[in-house]
Amino acid sequence: MATLTITSPIVTERLVLRPFTLDDLDDLYAIQSRPDIVKYLYWDVRSRDEVRDVLKRKARQTRLAEQDDALTLAVTAPDAEGTRTGVIGEIILWWRSVEHRQGEIGFVLHPDHQGRGFAAESAAVMLDLAFGELGLHRVYGRTDGRNTASAALMRRLGMRQEAHFIHNEIFKGEWSDELVFAILENEWRAAGS
Repeated sequence: MATLTITSPIVTERLVLRPFTLDDLDDLYAIQSRPDIVKYLYWDVRSRDEVRDVLKRKARQTRLAEQDDALTLAVTAPDAEGTRTGVIGEIILWWRSVEHRQGEIGFVLHPDHQGRGFAAESAAVMLDLAFGELGLHRVYGRTDGRNTASAALMRRLGMRQEAHFIHNEIFKGEWSDELVFAILENEWRAAGS
């Protein structure tokens, strides 16, 4: 299996995906301190100090070399004036199984930037990396059953829903459903992505 390291920004039609830096604290705090964003995530609203600690870890997640490594990239876009870029979210790829060539994708996008295709554009880049440079066979994504926006995004990416687990875990104090979506390398390539 290959190793994947990202040190330079990846430029798409409208975005720049790049490793996090410690200078991203204000932008990441603006995301992770919002109750509406963390509603379906495994952590709660974070303080500035907690975000600083998380950011230090994210800034090191630039390489997939072994199982359970994570590649986390900041999703940046021009601000309203179009003069500078700010972090509007993140895209993550975990290498879940070396033997079975499996990965998991995740994404978080600030609500001010949702509905414009930015999440799909950044996820497509990550899927290209997963199936291309890393040589994965299958990538899956999981979401809370109530998170219709994430489920819709995975469907738009060509991922099929493989499971709907009913009340499979207590999530933030209540029973929650989980949806699992996946796509195979040959399906991603056949879709022309």
